[in-house]
This record gives sequence, structure tokens and C-alpha cells, in this order.
Amino acid sequence: MNMKPLKIGELTVRYPLIQGGMGVGVSLSSLAGHVAKEGGVGILSTAQIGYREPDYDENPVEANLRAIGTQVQEAREIAGAGGVIGVNIMVATRFYERYVKAACQAGVDLIISGAGLPVSLPEYAKGFPVKLAPIVSSAKAAMVICKMWDRKYKRVPDLLVIEGPLAGGHLGFTVDEIEHYTKESYDDEIRKIREVVRGFAEKYETDIPIVVAGGVFDKEDVRHCLEDLHADGVQVATRFVTTRECDASDAYKQAYLDAKKEDIVIVKSPVGMPGRAIKNAFMERCMNGNPPALGPCHLCIEKCDRTKIPYCISDALVNAVKGNLDKALLFCGSNAYRCNKMETVKEVIQALFEQ
Repeated sequence: MNMKPLKIGELTVRYPLIQGGMGVGVSLSSLAGHVAKEGGVGILSTAQIGYREPDYDENPVEANLRAIGTQVQEAREIAGAGGVIGVNIMVATRFYERYVKAACQAGVDLIISGAGLPVSLPEYAKGFPVKLAPIVSSAKAAMVICKMWDRKYKRVPDLLVIEGPLAGGHLGFTVDEIEHYTKESYDDEIRKIREVVRGFAEKYETDIPIVVAGGVFDKEDVRHCLEDLHADGVQVATRFVTTRECDASDAYKQAYLDAKKEDIVIVKSPVGMPGRAIKNAFMERCMNGNPPALGPCHLCIEKCDRTKIPYCISDALVNAVKGNLDKALLFCGSNAYRCNKMETVKEVIQALFEQ
């Protein structure tokens, strides 16, 4: 495999690997810190990152903003000198600007942002030496972001993450697009995105690394991305769930180990987007019109309308990470059924990259 370190500006990462940010609470300080320690980029998800805070129910936003600082610090202590730590912040997050600024103040190296187009991200991160990486799923979205950042901020992304339809959680595709997905057609889309990025990189006389995400599970997937698609790196999420260092509960991890291919389905999230999850009793009850009663609002997604949602996605995801699986939404990637044993972060990275 033609593997080179991942370079993001002046940052150099030994393995061309970003660990995908997984919320709620699946990738926090332990997972992110250990991935960074072993030579990848460790990513914390800020989605309801403060769910363990004692005032989370009463003051969810303040609890989350506080937890960003403490979790980043803990991750850095695990990673050690030279470890690269970032966060994933959804554009759809309510009070998005406050989350970006809290991450900057916490001293993260990288902000990855999707679930919407992060058109204002450079403005919110202004004055901080943080690298900025939009997530896109199409050449059109890549063009919109690069053009707008070029025009408004006289800059380009430091990194671009291309997330395909095999990813876990909320997806940037319609159900029809997901159903008609082919590997060949999406490889062509990745090549188109690369051409868009190349034009802006040449204009600014800089490098804009491209990282491919969604369905990257084994060494052959990594080889395809790096050699066939000429990507600079890969983003891997699902494979890290069944590691000892992952921040999720043992019950959550066991659900991945027990899942069969037919258990992984596309669901409609309460916030209107399609998502990929493991079918369980909770999902069946919701699909049969018997969702749980709503608890207190935790101010998660900007466009959530509590008068119309069938259940609270924050509560369902918190239940998942805590191991209350009978009340849980179990987001996963398309390859979750291939997780068949518990591993360490180091073992996963070696399996993906070592000859």
C-alpha cells in the first residue's frame, strides 16, 4: 500500500487516518485520545457531549460547552505530545457558533463540520490557529463551500472530508439516492470532488488534503481510497466502536457484535434526515406508532419541532451510549455487522495499515 503521513498544513499525522466523530458520547476523550496516541487524528463528537454533566437536563447547552473543554483536555492527556485532536460539530446544532468558539478556546487542532454546509465556520473560528474541514457528499456541495469561503473569507478549507452513503448516523443523501447507490458511481463523484478542490488549491497555491469516509472498514478499503481514488487519507468510525477504548457502554458494543447484515436498516430520523441504524425493539415500536413520551428538551438540533417529532433523538442516542438498549436508537455504519470481536485501537490501526 502506498501510504504516506497525512499532512494538514503544518500538522503531520503518522497514519493517513481520521477517526470519525460519533455522537452521542461514542467518541469522547478515551477513543479520541487513544487514536491520537497511536498516530491517527482523534475526533470527539460535540453532539450532547455533556450528557454526563449533573446539570445536563436543566442547562444542556452550558453543560455541553463546559464538557467540550474538559473532554478535549482529557483527550490531550491520553494522546501525549504531538497527538492531533479535533472535534466534529454538526452545522445543524442549535447555537452552532457557540460550540465552534468553545472548541477553539479548548485548543483543538481541527474542526470537522457537516450535517449542513458550514458556510460561516471561518467567521466563527477567526483568530484561532485551528484547521477547518467541511464534510461534503457531492461535487456541487464542494463547489458551494469553496466558492463561498473564497469570496467571503479569502481562504479555502484546510482539509475536505468526503462522506459517502455507506456511513453511519445521519446521511447527506435522500433515501432514493441511498437505494440506487453503486460503488462505481460514487467513486466517480469522489473524482469530481477532487477536481473541484484541485482548482481552488491551485488558486491559493496550497494543498487541500482529501479524506474519504463512509464504509471504510478494512485494509482493502483503505488501499482503494489511497491508491485508486488518490485520496490523502481515510476516515473510519464504525470499526472503532468495538474497541476497548471506545467511550460507549459494553451493551452498545455488544449490539454491534450481535448485529447481522439484515439488521442494519435506513431509518427516518425525527429531525427529518435519513439515517442508518441497527434495527431493535425500540425502532420497531417507533415504526409501529408507539414511540416513548418526550422528556425535557435538550436543545440539540436547530430545526427540531417538538410538536411534530415522534420521539427525542437526543434521549434515544443517550440511552444507546449508556446501554439502555430497549429505549435506544443504535446508529451504525453499513459494515457494523462485520464487527465480530473486541479489539484495541492499536490493533484496529495495525489491521488497516500495517503490511
